[in-house]
Amino acid sequence: MAVITKANFDFLTKLKKNNNREWFTKHKNQYLEEHQSIIEFADAVLAETAKHDNIETPTGKKSLFRIYRDVRFGKDKSPYKTHWSGGLKRATKQLRGGYYFHLEKGNSMVGGGFWAPNKDDLLRFREDIAFDDKPLRKIINSKSFKETFGTLDGEQLKTCPKGFDKEHPAVDLLRYKQYIISKRFTDEEVLSPDFAKQVSNTFKKMRPFFDYMSESVTTDANGESIV
Repeated sequence: MAVITKANFDFLTKLKKNNNREWFTKHKNQYLEEHQSIIEFADAVLAETAKHDNIETPTGKKSLFRIYRDVRFGKDKSPYKTHWSGGLKRATKQLRGGYYFHLEKGNSMVGGGFWAPNKDDLLRFREDIAFDDKPLRKIINSKSFKETFGTLDGEQLKTCPKGFDKEHPAVDLLRYKQYIISKRFTDEEVLSPDFAKQVSNTFKKMRPFFDYMSESVTTDANGESIV
């Protein structure tokens, strides 16, 4: 199985110290070599994940995010990212949520969820939670969830969202604008021979959360499909 190697990290370390086009151009062949290794790793993650979920992303290469940064709107004008990352999209309108991996020395993680839900989906999440928050709480308070992901994460409003009771007992869940979960990995874990399987297994443990959230945005109050 394709693996993450020390060379993959070493290239990023050098890039972080030399984040400019002149250095990158000079070392383009090394980048292409390491990038090919990451493609092979992403292919392995895709193959493993496809064993337990329906994935729309066709290839590992298609899952990877470009190393080139969009510097138009930020103060940081460094032209290149100093990590490898990729994401897998679940297939069909019924399967919502996306998988993500971020590989960086000392800062690697696997995550997933709903990073930027549209207005309608966010409202459906909140309406379901306001109606009955017990199903979601059961998921995020389960032993498996806590041991793997710790807590639910994501940007939150400072107050209750408009249209909902600020005294609602589930206001802590209603304030979320994003619903994200993640697990961090040590460098030793990332460099292990079975890391692609570890990533896939982490994705698999997201399924109760994904299944609940998917149902929220694809069915009405009677459980009938709306997509």
